[in-house]
Amino acid sequence: FAGYFLIVYDFIKWSKENKIPVGPGRGSGAGSIVAWSLSITDLDPIRWGLLFERFLNPERISMPDFDIDFCQDRREEVIEYVRNRYGKDKVAQIITFGSLQAKAAIRDVGRVLEMPYGQVDKIAKLIPFIPSKPISIQEAIDTNDVLKKEIAENDQVQNLIETAINIEGLNRHVSTHAAGLVIGDKPLHELLPLYKFSEDEIPATQFNMKFVEKAGLVKFDFLGLKTLTVLSKAEALIKLKDKNFDLSKILLNDNKTYEMLSTGSTTGIFQLESSGMKDVLSGLKPDRFEDIIAVVSLYRPGPMENIPSYINRKHGKENIVYMHPSLETILAETYGIFIYQEQVLRAAQILANFSLGKADILRRAMGKKDKDEMSEQKKFFLEGTKNNGISREKANEIFDQISAFAGYGFNKSHAAAYALIAYQTAWIKTNYVHEFFVSMMTLENNNTDKLSLFIEDAKNLGLKILQPCINKSSHEFLIENISSDEIGIRYSLSSIKNVGTDAIRNIVRIREKDGKFKNIDDFLNKVPYSLVTKKSFENLIKSGAFDNVEPNRNKLFKSIDLMLNYSHSIEKEKTFHQSNLFTNSGYNNLLINLQNATEWSFQENINNEFSSLGLYLSAHPLDNYLNILSKINVTPSINIHKDPEKYFKNNVKLCGQIFKIQKRQSSRGSWATIQLSDLSGSLDINIYVDVFLKYEDHLKEKNIILIEAEIKNENSQIYRIVAKKICLLNDYISNNKYNVNLFTNSNKQIERLAPLLKNLEVGHSNIF
Repeated sequence: FAGYFLIVYDFIKWSKENKIPVGPGRGSGAGSIVAWSLSITDLDPIRWGLLFERFLNPERISMPDFDIDFCQDRREEVIEYVRNRYGKDKVAQIITFGSLQAKAAIRDVGRVLEMPYGQVDKIAKLIPFIPSKPISIQEAIDTNDVLKKEIAENDQVQNLIETAINIEGLNRHVSTHAAGLVIGDKPLHELLPLYKFSEDEIPATQFNMKFVEKAGLVKFDFLGLKTLTVLSKAEALIKLKDKNFDLSKILLNDNKTYEMLSTGSTTGIFQLESSGMKDVLSGLKPDRFEDIIAVVSLYRPGPMENIPSYINRKHGKENIVYMHPSLETILAETYGIFIYQEQVLRAAQILANFSLGKADILRRAMGKKDKDEMSEQKKFFLEGTKNNGISREKANEIFDQISAFAGYGFNKSHAAAYALIAYQTAWIKTNYVHEFFVSMMTLENNNTDKLSLFIEDAKNLGLKILQPCINKSSHEFLIENISSDEIGIRYSLSSIKNVGTDAIRNIVRIREKDGKFKNIDDFLNKVPYSLVTKKSFENLIKSGAFDNVEPNRNKLFKSIDLMLNYSHSIEKEKTFHQSNLFTNSGYNNLLINLQNATEWSFQENINNEFSSLGLYLSAHPLDNYLNILSKINVTPSINIHKDPEKYFKNNVKLCGQIFKIQKRQSSRGSWATIQLSDLSGSLDINIYVDVFLKYEDHLKEKNIILIEAEIKNENSQIYRIVAKKICLLNDYISNNKYNVNLFTNSNKQIERLAPLLKNLEVGHSNIF
């Protein structure tokens, strides 16, 4: 496979020479010392106990396969290089065929039958959506009484379902494999048929991935990995402070990084940012790179059941047991627990004298539960163990235990390579926190869900997030010096809804060339009418981007039409070469009279910020409830994150705004997971069937709710929060007669309120 290795070496070498970030490795290829010596991979396989035979050995039937991660922004440059280097007629994408799943089949048939969209949509939504195990239409009918009833009572629906079942599973459309390319030694049209989506696009093979390999072609995977783009941006920012900085040279034993991981503060950390993973890290308290490799491997269905044992053995709460004394050398790193496929290979080698190539065949048979192959391999295993003086009874026991582990053992080469990216991300977050968040948020510029999480996490770490500003912000997030000893992160203008990145780039260019905008006239004179639409103007104002030229947002908002007309008239003057009397005269007073308007209230301000940014930036809706929250003994989310054991098996009161709802289906019915955002962070809360049915009306995004919940401990610091009771916070306040605070921004409002308050019946609350 020398040619294969050299082609991969060639395009990776070119990428690195052209400063295109390349991943440290991926899959079993990271175990190859040849790949490491060619700089295809970046982890020393001998140092980390990675096995070459997992990637390539004489007994292996399938082709070796390097999956290469590239910075997602520059992946296309690498593909273009490969096409130029090996010939455009010798390189093609690989076709994939999209088939009709249950929901799509129903919707397509409904459209052809010209049934009302609402009716078809209702039927399609009765099919449960389970990505890991798609359900067929027939399976849905068998388990859903509502669907059965619809079919029985309506002939049109029956016809729809019968037709949809007939076409379910058929190929519907073609697209291309997300990462795969083939490179041939001669023009590809001489080897197989090709398909062209358009004149400009790279052609695709008409054979899918499985048949491309059978046709004798080799697949190369060019994957785009977002985290590499983040690391690249962060490294460039760090180099502004330290020009000699090199991320690949950082040490893997940074105590501060492991301390950060041990707190579970891993929002934004590659592979380690899910709430479940945070709980695992808090309990595990990793202090070495091997722990990250292990946790990346264990946190999957199946192996997860070994996590409590791994944590307890690491901290001396459980004895480390080896199935056989000779296995200690390969299992000491993981405290006697089989985690990696490579450990299965080494066990067969040590116990039964298997070659690593033969051991890989055994591992594959165990993983696929191939009974015939397993029976054959077991004979060889028992024979080998007998030669090593192990009793038949013990050998059978060991074989059965290894077989159980092998079913879900993870590829250590892949885990180690991805653990390195996870560590690098964590190291930057620990040692260069501003650079980390600016890079991460810039990449997620238009993903408000992600931005909300990052901003919340940054604030919890004590970072200052500065609101968007027409005179200071850019199309990216920026690190900004607030004072000689304080740094903040300036919000990006292109993250505001309906404000295009290209328009912002142009506005920033104008600002850099002609100076900051002194007032709203100055902005309208300098920025062409074509760059600012009514919608973008509205959202820039709502977000506070114009606060430093006009602090009264409502005044600007009510004058939008006036300002756009003014901007349009300036554009016309420039077109017809007319000269405005005051242009370039140094006259700084406003040429347009903005409408007078009362400033927005606190609530209006934050609601408008939310509508323009998709998140709360300057304040949180709960700020208005601080007095009441302290009286009703609400537990802040940060307290639970810091010390969950304190709350195990206790009921707690939680209060916050529903940020996200994920509705799910189980055999018992509907249930949900909600993300509750409070002033100190957020929590994921499970709402199971009975509670969900009772309080479903309260479960709407942006609702502020009060929850009575139980914290259930899975193990040590791994926990689940389960809702018991839910109510709207305002209902709770009114039912419990708490004092009411009214806020007003003008005396006129007081004059209107006073007579209304006199007519109220005397109650138990005071009004302030």
